[in-house]
Amino acid sequence: MATIEECRAALEKLSDNMQSAEGDVRDAAALDRSVSCHITDLDVTFTGRMTDGRIKIDDTLQGPPLAKAQIRLAMAGEDLVSLVDGELNFARAWGSGRVKLEANLLDLFRLRKLL
Repeated sequence: MATIEECRAALEKLSDNMQSAEGDVRDAAALDRSVSCHITDLDVTFTGRMTDGRIKIDDTLQGPPLAKAQIRLAMAGEDLVSLVDGELNFARAWGSGRVKLEANLLDLFRLRKLL
């Protein structure tokens, strides 16, 4: 099981990867949206904002998200770390229910370029 620190580091690595992306991926990362990532096995939620091609984490809360972010992720900590490290395929994890992603339809179409 991944720790809170490992999950935060994975989100920071994802943010760094988004910042250095080019082309369509960079365009998709340029959204300005509120974001939450609920780590189900730790029952912790990271909240923040996707802006300027990065994810900026503002807070770490115990339990599920208090407010509904525009982009919402939920998964186990190990899955987050594996996704960011490229060891877990997002489409397969999403299709099997290991990873949940919720956003409006237009954002989902843009975000698929990141995945």
